[in-house]
Order: sequence, then structure tokens, then C-alpha cells
Amino acid sequence: MQLKLTVLLVSAVAAQAIGDTRHKLLPPRLRAKGQAGIDAKLSSRQLETSNTSSGCSDGTITITAPKSNIFAGLTDDEFGSVTAFLHQQKFLNLTAVSNATAWDNIIYTIDLLQPNKSDAVNYLDNGAPAPPRYAHATLLVGATLEPYVQEYQVGPLPITNQSAVTELNYIYNSGKGKQRIYNADAAAISAFQYQVGTQVANITSRLLNGTVTGSTSDNLLIGGNDPVIHEFNRTVQWNQFYAINTGFAIDETALPTGLEFKTDITGRDPSKWSVVGWYYGGQFWPTTRAFMAAANSPSFKSLGAAVDGSFGSTDPQGPQLPHDDLYPPTALQPQGTRYAVDMEQRYVEWMGFSFYIGFTRDTGMQLHNVEYQGQRIIYELGLQEALAHYASIDPLQSATAYLDSYYGFGPSSFELVQGFDCPAYATYINASFYTEEVSHTHANAICLFEYDPGYPISRHIGTDYTTVTKHADLILRNVATVGNYDYMFEYAFHIDGSIHVTVRASGYIQGAYYAENEEYGFHIHDVLNGDMHDHVINYKLDLDVLGTKNSLMRSSVVPATVQ
Repeated sequence: MQLKLTVLLVSAVAAQAIGDTRHKLLPPRLRAKGQAGIDAKLSSRQLETSNTSSGCSDGTITITAPKSNIFAGLTDDEFGSVTAFLHQQKFLNLTAVSNATAWDNIIYTIDLLQPNKSDAVNYLDNGAPAPPRYAHATLLVGATLEPYVQEYQVGPLPITNQSAVTELNYIYNSGKGKQRIYNADAAAISAFQYQVGTQVANITSRLLNGTVTGSTSDNLLIGGNDPVIHEFNRTVQWNQFYAINTGFAIDETALPTGLEFKTDITGRDPSKWSVVGWYYGGQFWPTTRAFMAAANSPSFKSLGAAVDGSFGSTDPQGPQLPHDDLYPPTALQPQGTRYAVDMEQRYVEWMGFSFYIGFTRDTGMQLHNVEYQGQRIIYELGLQEALAHYASIDPLQSATAYLDSYYGFGPSSFELVQGFDCPAYATYINASFYTEEVSHTHANAICLFEYDPGYPISRHIGTDYTTVTKHADLILRNVATVGNYDYMFEYAFHIDGSIHVTVRASGYIQGAYYAENEEYGFHIHDVLNGDMHDHVINYKLDLDVLGTKNSLMRSSVVPATVQ
């Protein structure tokens, strides 16, 4: 699947240039709300961060940015000082993450609070002092019967006697940076899932060839839908048993079993939680007792177990294609880069374009102050959210709607594979972010390169001449593996003055169990169904074409009958 959004830059300078023609385990999305059976394995199989320096190909041109990157993330020193300052605030009652339980208040994330645009533009255009820096802190308040997330503004930075911690509300349409959390007790939810799994172990052993009880011998796991569901002032969640991969690949989202149970997890007292329904093969039972009675009856129909196998592997399968043993074409950069980089300031110049790179925990790679021929055309361009919404006959899938910024495109951005994700000659840039009181750096998580798209930008044959103009693009690329999905984000700068924003999705599907649900997807393998779902990718684009006073108008041609 490829989603492509094209932004045409309509500044007067860009318009002139167009004619002139001279770049696992069960995914955390399921784990976050119910993770029985997989926590013990995570520590040994989790991808780790790296602290190596960014790599630059030989010949990369280095420059000094005209201004400091006021959009760049906080430094390690700033992260450390803000963390310490927050812990000094008695009213926050914070506990160090390493010592915290679900009933404590913790620092969840810290990032840069982007400066006010008017202050930033005054700095960029008029030589005014750089805007004061503030941190944007997200606190998880668990020391209450009604836990919530609260956003705070911390600063100015560096921390002095003039610095303060205040609620951050003004940036939100609702006017408040506070959100109630209804499933803060992840460990207790997992323990409750283990209890349910133990209660029906005899049935899952016979029906699904496995169990999930909290034992090291478990060969099933349980995942819950996200977000949780609110019904009649109750908090409920659908949970499904999944088969655990057997080593071919980390492909649990392709191993649903079709056996699901509904839990009422209202409140924070697990003793008051209950199972309020079971689902299998299009049938519903309101209680565990009713389900067990049905499952143990001779007439109960088993629809088949999910079995892992080589079908879940990404290795080549089947007969080799003709000449596939030969190496494919490879791009070269014979004389070094034609773009210039200030690696410290994350600043790039190429063929009249210039821009600053930002990176956040929630939304990953961002562009700021994009200029063309010395004129700003974009103040800010970047991902805001990626929604994945599922439809299915089964209740878990139909109740699933992921907002992937929650899991974070920053933590999900790992080192790119040179020669595959990006050309080997690309310039590679590190990505840094902060979460739960730890600053992380993922080496070579962003790549920058110029390439020939394979067609000329213009050509013409006259009576006595032929003219062909070679094409070239500058590409800024990053890949985020959010659970089962790999999102490849790309900004392509074209020599005609346009910018293309492209998102490509790969990885594994979150499949459903195939059983009498042909109308909701495609039968992919044995008991695996590829359910219908939508991806909605939302970007923020703040255009500054010939100044900051811009408007957007959509016009269309409507057919009409004229007499």
C-alpha cells in the first residue's frame, strides 16, 4: 500500500523554476492494553537503541546553518535538568519511573514545546533573539482512583529561578491538556487475563492446541482491543487468544485463533472485574459457564487452530524467478553529494531548497522553515497522526482503531538498512527522543540522498536538435515500525520546485480468524483472514507563500446543462 500526497509550491520563485528546468513479539499496539503471556519474553527480544554517531558518506558537503535550529529537540542536558526540576515540584508528587507502580505519578515523555510562530518568524526573518525554549512534559497521574494524563509547560530553559511548571492547555482545541485513562493498570489486566486463560485451559488445549496461564510453557498469548470500549458507563474490552510464533517470524498478528472474551474492567479494583461474554465462530455466550458448557458438548464445532509456519516468514518462497540470482541495478554518486548538511543543526541545502529537520517522540520526522531561492514557502510540515481502523465480523477487530502517535513514531524508528532502505551512499542521521526518564538515540534512523527517478524532467525534439534535461530528486526518509506495520515516511524535493510527501506501509497485517466471514476480507491462509481496514494519515502543512497570510480554497468543475 502506498499513500501519496503532493504539495505543489506556488511561490513566485518556484513557479519560475518550473520553466527553468536547470530526493517482535505481539505488536505494542495490542500489548498496550492487554499483554498476558509475552512480558517475560520481551526483555530478551526487544530491539535495543544505539549510541553510535551519525554516518556521513565520503564527499558529503558540510556547511554552517544561517541560524540555530530552534525546532530541534531538547539536548540530553535539557532533558536531565527538566526531569530533575519536575521531581522538585512537591505538588506533582512524582515517583522515579524505575521505582513506580501503576499507582504512582510518573514522567511519561518530555519533548520540545515548539515556539510560537510569530516569535520564530521574527527570529528567522528579522534578526530578533531566539524565542525562549520550553519543554513539553506529559505526566501520567496514577495516584488516584481516576488516573489521567496531564500536559505541562516547563521553562524557560535553561532551568533558573525564573523557570516554572504550568499546565499546558492553550495548544489544544478542547482548551485542556488533560485526558482520563481507563486502563492504567496494565499488569493487573494481564494477571486477570491469565486467570481467564487458566479457567478455560482444558478447552483452549483441545480447541487451540495451547494454553496461556502465566507459565513459561505457554504457547498462546492474549491481546486486547485498543482503545477500550465505553458501554453504559462501564469500561469493557475484547480479548483474543493468539498463537505464539514458532521461530519462522515474529508474526503473531497473523495467528489469531478466533476465540475471544469480553471483560468488564471498570475501576481499579481487579476483584470487581468480570468476564461478560465469549465469542467464537459467530456465536456469543454471555458467561464463562455458558461458554464452557457449550465448548464441552459433543456438538461443539471446532473451526481449526492457528498454526505458525513458513507462510509467515518474509524469506523468499516458491520457485526462484528467472535471473533473480543476479544483483539488481544500483545507483551511484560518482562525485559526492550535491547537497550540503549542518549535522549539528540538522540543516540541509540543495538546489535552491533549504530546511531544518526536527524529530519528536510522538510524530517522528518533521520539516521546518522550508525555503526556496531564499524565500520561506513552508513554515512547518510533518506527520500529526496515523489512524488504522478495522472492520470485521468479530468484535475485537471491529472495535480496533489505533492512533499510532500514542505508541510513538520516535521509539519505533530504528537504524535503516544501507543499500535497501536507502542507497548505500546516503547520508545517515541519528534520531533522539526521551521517554520515561531515559534519553534514547537510534543511530542512522534518517537518511538523506539524491537520486535519479529514471525519467527526464523535460525533453523535446526539434527539426535540427534534441534536448533532454536530466531529473534529480532529494529524498529525506525515515522508517517507523509501529507494532506490525512498517511506515516509510518520505519527503521528496524536486528540481521543478515541488515537494512530494509519500507514506508507504509494509510489515504484517493484523489479521482476523477466517470463519464464515468472507464478506469482511480475503481468505489468506488456512484460518487467516485479511480484514478490511483503513489507514488515515494526517499531516500538518503551514504554508508561507509570499508571507504568512495565506488561505486555502477548493474549487471544482460541476457539469451543467445550458440551453
